Amino acid sequence: MNITAFDIAQRFVGIKEVGGSVDNPQIMAMLNLDMKWPKNDEVPWCSAFVNYVCWLLRLPRSKDLRARSWLQVGSNVHLDDTRTGDIVILKRGKGDQPGPEVIDAPGHVGFYAGRFGSFIEVLGGNQSDTVKVSRYPVTNLLGVRRLG
Repeated sequence: MNITAFDIAQRFVGIKEVGGSVDNPQIMAMLNLDMKWPKNDEVPWCSAFVNYVCWLLRLPRSKDLRARSWLQVGSNVHLDDTRTGDIVILKRGKGDQPGPEVIDAPGHVGFYAGRFGSFIEVLGGNQSDTVKVSRYPVTNLLGVRRLG
């Protein structure tokens, strides 16, 4: 049996931030895997989630909490050739956002879960403060990366 990063990521569906002064220890473990500065789970943790899943499988990782850092990991894949479990990196925020050449800018990262018309389905962390599948406009896509 070949277990994929997507298989592992699915096991975390439902993990969510805890409101108030309490933090989810699982999310804190994800955040602190590579960066020691996060003191609570109320910070962007989508990249921490992807890094954690990849760490569990000894796959290449960005080792960075910036979502766009994943644009430098693995190999580039065209959207039409994307497979379930590939890493998708998206723009985040309103208005004009820089392109994929800018790593230090708002973004979001997760695992490709499918396509629904003009939307990409992403299995990721920190999607409404939880791990779940969400839809994002294809126009927000910065890149798709394949590991291994």
